[in-house]
Order: sequence, then structure tokens, then C-alpha cells
Amino acid sequence: MSEPRLRVAALRYDHPKDRAPKLVARGEGHVAERILALAREHGIPVHEDRELVDVLARLDLEEDIPGEVYQVVAEILAFLYRAHLAARPPTSRAL
Repeated sequence: MSEPRLRVAALRYDHPKDRAPKLVARGEGHVAERILALAREHGIPVHEDRELVDVLARLDLEEDIPGEVYQVVAEILAFLYRAHLAARPPTSRAL
């Protein structure tokens, strides 16, 4: 049996511009590989979740994510935000 074909979905959330995260790219096979390569080139974090990709792959581009995945996406965004803060150099304080 062959391996499942690679599938990806990319989200954007620009608060306060966006009401909710939006699907900005999706693809399978070679297109998926190119999306992942672009994410790596631009330092965009990647999270693996096949079930979430299955839901997101049904959306039209620029469509808001459905309510059924808000909680999962919110947890991912919160994790990424905390990771971003932890990676920043500490600020210096004057004493």
C-alpha cells in the first residue's frame, strides 16, 4: 500500500483586520511540498494535524475557518504566540 498523499492548508489571522483565521493556501502532493518549502523559507511555523487539514481543505480560499475548528486553531495560535515570545531576547531593565 502506498503512503497517503501529502496535504496541507495554510491559515492567516490578522487581528483586528480579520474576524477569524482565513484559509490562504491549500494543496496536495507537489503543491503541498511547495507550500511547506515557502513556509520554511519565510520562518512560518508549521503544525501537523491531518484531521484539521481535512476540514480546512474543504474551504474556499480566503474563507473564514468554520466554528467547529475554532478551539483547535485558537490553541495552535496561542502556542505559536507563546513560542514567539519565548524566542525574543529578554528586554533590559534600568535599575
